[in-house]
Amino acid sequence: MNAVNKVANGVNGTYTAYNKSSESMKGFYSYVIHEAFSLYKSSFDSAYGGFGRAPKFPTPHNLLFLLRYWYKTQELAALEMVEKTLNSMYKGGIYDHIGFGFSRYSTDRKWLVPHFEKMLYDNALLAIAYLETYHATYNKKYADIAKEIFSYIFRDMTSPEGGFYSAEDADSEGVEGKFYIWSVDEIKKVLGEEAGEKFCAYYNITAEGNFKGKNIPNLITEASDLEFANTENLNNDYISICREKLYKFRENRVHPYKDDKILTSWNGLMIAAMSIGGRILKEQQYASAAKKAVDFIFTKLIREDGRLMARFRDGDSSFPAYADDYAFLIWGLIELYETTFNPDYLQKALYLNNELIKYFWDERSGGLFIYGSDSQQLIIRPKEIYDGATPSGNSVSALNFLRLAKLTGQYGLEDKAHQLFKAFSSDIRNHPTGYAFSLIAIMFAQSPTKEVVIVADSHDTVTEEMFNIIHQEFRPFTVSMLYTSEYKSLRYVAPFITGYKSFEGKPTFYVCENFVCREPVTDIEQLKELLE
Repeated sequence: MNAVNKVANGVNGTYTAYNKSSESMKGFYSYVIHEAFSLYKSSFDSAYGGFGRAPKFPTPHNLLFLLRYWYKTQELAALEMVEKTLNSMYKGGIYDHIGFGFSRYSTDRKWLVPHFEKMLYDNALLAIAYLETYHATYNKKYADIAKEIFSYIFRDMTSPEGGFYSAEDADSEGVEGKFYIWSVDEIKKVLGEEAGEKFCAYYNITAEGNFKGKNIPNLITEASDLEFANTENLNNDYISICREKLYKFRENRVHPYKDDKILTSWNGLMIAAMSIGGRILKEQQYASAAKKAVDFIFTKLIREDGRLMARFRDGDSSFPAYADDYAFLIWGLIELYETTFNPDYLQKALYLNNELIKYFWDERSGGLFIYGSDSQQLIIRPKEIYDGATPSGNSVSALNFLRLAKLTGQYGLEDKAHQLFKAFSSDIRNHPTGYAFSLIAIMFAQSPTKEVVIVADSHDTVTEEMFNIIHQEFRPFTVSMLYTSEYKSLRYVAPFITGYKSFEGKPTFYVCENFVCREPVTDIEQLKELLE
């Protein structure tokens, strides 16, 4: 047996196939996943995307579930629902076509008239949805929309210290939407007669208006936008120049109130989004923003005794963090680790996860309480599993447990995830579409997952190229790790990593499935074959 086979067999011994779910729970998992898809399909608005009737909320975790369902089953209808919804939302007035970013929800079926309030959590989760759909389809439009969301966040929603603000109100000067709406005369005053007419035609801006006698710019047209643009000799540069002029004009208006609280939970979501953006788009600025936000939280929102806090404003942190705060921040740290491979972020995620279990885990029935055991004692300590405007702390934690088990070798966390599913199984079975993020975690638990490890002398351009290959396709049930001399501290967080060796001084790739490893390879083409 050669040296490569010896190490491969050794790793197989470390990564023994591991599955703790009972046969009855496996049946439950399969039922709720397929039942949810059926229910989404029956409530889908085929004309304008989204689900059900007005008002319509983005609820991006529904789309994240459907992306994974498509990946797992190759059911094209799931991907079609995702794309129709994302395209319709972007075309509607719920998207700010002048300054970017999404509003909280639409009051109508077409996504035309929003409640103009902009929330950090919506824009974080929607950025993830557009990024993952770009990853799944290679349609550059989705990447461009995600970049616009991030531009809005950098410009308007990021504190000088790196934390992200919470929201912008819907109204200014006591009038809802006043900051965002336009008349034809205003457009022409800024752009001139000819450019103004073209811009108004492109964005459906009319003399009659579509909102209180004025206009919410939108792309909801009967004719093809591309056809109109070609007819009028418009292109992206032309539209961008016009948009920038209107944005500068709009900046002189009275702005809606900005809620400049920095909430740990919502920052965790944006850290996840920025990290995913850095990884998928290969743009360092997004990962750098995520790092800066993490540094801010660990500087300003960790108490001296190590307890995480929930909010920061005017120089003060307050309120012991809730389960959501821990869960969302851990999610962000896991994404940042898989983008940078700096073990510090994995160590931070594991530390917070241990704290989460210490303060919030229900040892008797499973699942996480909303409030920590060190908070004011209530007669009943509630739990939340329902995925509303944001996913619940329990559903996000379930996926965190599963991913951390793969990344650290702490297999007991898989037990925790299955206990959590069991604790809420009745709720999930009775209304599966109300628990989309739990279903994402369940699919991760039930799917053949791949663990990809690269062992190399250093994190250089060669290893970066290897990870670009790993990350160039949508692989939602894969985790990846890098072990180099620079990142030797990884062995303290994931002790099993010391079983992996490089060969002949070359970067060496291990591709494992549910902890069972194939023979290591040192050739890129062999790596591609293993990933397929």
